[in-house]
Formats: sequence, C-alpha cells, structure tokens
Amino acid sequence: MQARLAADAIPRSKKRNSWIRTIQKYKVMYILLFPALLYFAIFKYIPMAGIIIAFKNYNLALGLWDSPWVGLKNFTDFINGVYFWDIMRNTIIISLYKLLFGFSAPIVLALLLNEVYTQWFKKIVQTITYLPHFLSWVIVYGLMVALLAPGDGLFNMILKESGVQPISFLTEPAWGRLLVISSEIWKDIGWGAILYLAALAGIDPSLYEAARMDGASKWRQLWHVTLPGIRGVIILMLILKLSHILDAGFDQIFMFANSFNQEKIDIIDTWVYREGLERLKIGLATAVGLFKAVIGFILVLAANKIAKKFDGQIW
Repeated sequence: MQARLAADAIPRSKKRNSWIRTIQKYKVMYILLFPALLYFAIFKYIPMAGIIIAFKNYNLALGLWDSPWVGLKNFTDFINGVYFWDIMRNTIIISLYKLLFGFSAPIVLALLLNEVYTQWFKKIVQTITYLPHFLSWVIVYGLMVALLAPGDGLFNMILKESGVQPISFLTEPAWGRLLVISSEIWKDIGWGAILYLAALAGIDPSLYEAARMDGASKWRQLWHVTLPGIRGVIILMLILKLSHILDAGFDQIFMFANSFNQEKIDIIDTWVYREGLERLKIGLATAVGLFKAVIGFILVLAANKIAKKFDGQIW
C-alpha cells in the first residue's frame, strides 16, 4: 500500500515541478496575461453570483441574500407572458436576418477589396466603409432622421420634388426591420471586413499561381483557394455570432423603436429594459438574461460540434 502511494506521489511531484518550471520559463507572458485574467475575474466571473436573483423575488430594500426565493416563477412568468411570443419572434427574425446578411456582407466586401490592385483606391474604400463603426447609434439615428424624416428628410424631399407621396420610413412598421438590418450592415461592414482581409493576406500566393496554371478561372480560384483559405476564420466568427443570436442589438433597437413600429422591432432586451429598470422587476429581468445565456451556450456547443465534424478543428 505504501509502495503504491509512493509511486503515485512521484508523478504528481514531477507534474508540479514541470508546472512551476513552465511558469518560470514564461513568467513575462504570464505577467502580461495577468491584467486580462484579473479583468475577467472581477467583471465577468464574480458578478455571476448575481444569477441567484433569477430565482428570487428581488427587493432592493431586502438585498440579494434576504429577498425571498421563488424558484422558477420568474421564468414561467416570462414564458407565459402576453408579449413572450411577439418579442421572441421579433428577436429571432431580426437576429437571423442580421446573421444571414450582416455576417456575409463583410466577407463579400473583403473578397471584392482583395481583387482591387490599385492601392490608393483600396485604402479609400476601406476608410470610408469602416469609419461608421465608430459612430454611436445616437448619431446613426440622427443621420437617419436627416435622411428619412417625413417632413424635411432628404429622401422625402426628393420624392416630393418627383411628385411622389412622402413615406414615413421611421414610423411605418413595414420599414422597421429593413432599417434596423440595413443600418447595421452599413455601420459594421467595413470593420468586419478587416479581419477577413487579414486572413486573405495570409494565403500563399503560389496557390493562385498553381490554380492559374491549371486553367482555373477567377470563380474557381475563389471557390478552391480563397474561401478554403479563410474557412477557419469564417467558422470562428460564425460560432461567436451564434453565441449572441438573441442579442439583436439593444442600443440600436432602443433608438429606432417608437410607439408606431414597436410591434415589429421590439426585442427581448428592450422588453427587459422596460420590465427590469422602469418597473423594477429585477428578478424577472435577470431570469430572461440567464435564459438568453443558456440558449447562446447551447448554440455555441452545437456550432462547435458541426465545425469539428466538417473542418476537423476544435475552437
């Protein structure tokens, strides 16, 4: 028995010494990594203790620990609520449209820019397309008002001059989702393309030369060389996007929504804002946040499983 314990102790001692040697060898990197770990520990992991609010009837006067437990009541109230299916439908539709068009648009832009050989023109296009990313949604909505306002918006003034009846783009429900999706694509297409352009720069030029020698057209080169070369980045970004599938963009929707188009663009986050902050139903708001996080976690695992199956990589 003692011999067996001694035998087990030797590998553990070796592993511990190996771990210490690794830290000593890469101590500079660990020191550089420490602030990031500290940030995630303080602002990401420690606040996760607040998840218990989802299972309580939280009262500000009683505090976190003394508020009464209600179990799954907050979850059932949300699912059985009058607006549940409306906000879920809006959230899923807007998120899927953003995933379909907003995810592919930067890839298309990066592929187009990759074929531009005039460097000054390429830089101008890149600058023009990624600058909107730094604008807040307040400014973007202000631009939308200047362009699309029913009375003195630029587009409606052009329509009036053409003898066409002005259109209330910002208030008609039929235009709500289109404006939300198109404005996000315009805002983030250039910023998202930067990552794909970096991936395209890493493709070996000899692959294109070999493809041309084999008689491959531009489309064949795109399909057999370019897209496989950035496949890993595309899969990684898709997994990250799926983790936020129910985050349809609170800041954007909060600015664009009004009493006229709210029925088409009201999402989970804006509903949580009204219920949690305006009506102080903090337990219900926390439960909905946990509900979203669980769905995002499941989707990430599923996407990772599919990525491993088709690409043989673990992200």
